[in-house]
Amino acid sequence: MGYHQLDELDEKILKMVISNARIPFLEVARVCNVSGAAIHQRIQKLTNLGILKGSEFIVDNNKVGYETSAYMGLFLKNPEQFSDVVSALEKIPEVVECHYTTGQYDLFIKLFAKNNEHLLEIIHSKLQRLGLARTETLISFKEAFRRQIPVDFDFCEVQSQA
Repeated sequence: MGYHQLDELDEKILKMVISNARIPFLEVARVCNVSGAAIHQRIQKLTNLGILKGSEFIVDNNKVGYETSAYMGLFLKNPEQFSDVVSALEKIPEVVECHYTTGQYDLFIKLFAKNNEHLLEIIHSKLQRLGLARTETLISFKEAFRRQIPVDFDFCEVQSQA
């Protein structure tokens, strides 16, 4: 694995595209005082290094009928089940995140349900079949905020994925 030096231009580009993933490269180039081709090359470099992982539209779960947001700690019956359970969780469309954790849970997931009744159905018909010892559920009333990690580095070196 190689290391790549990131500079002030990379930092400026990252800050701009994090705040608006749809910003035209030419506008980034104008603000950064470089060519559009230079921005395109830098974005490609940051993508190849794995620093940028695409862009996305964020769906408002409430507006598409998913009013319940829940976080669940999962306790596995058998530690050897990790890969099977994670594979099964990937097939449940309502599960949007899954994390390996330290502490009391084996896995921690985030999921969306249409309402509390739907959440109960997901737990009984989809999650309990995975061979879990038990679950612990936290329901989120409302997301207070969400943000990306701040970009602030002083000419740091980034380890490439290659």
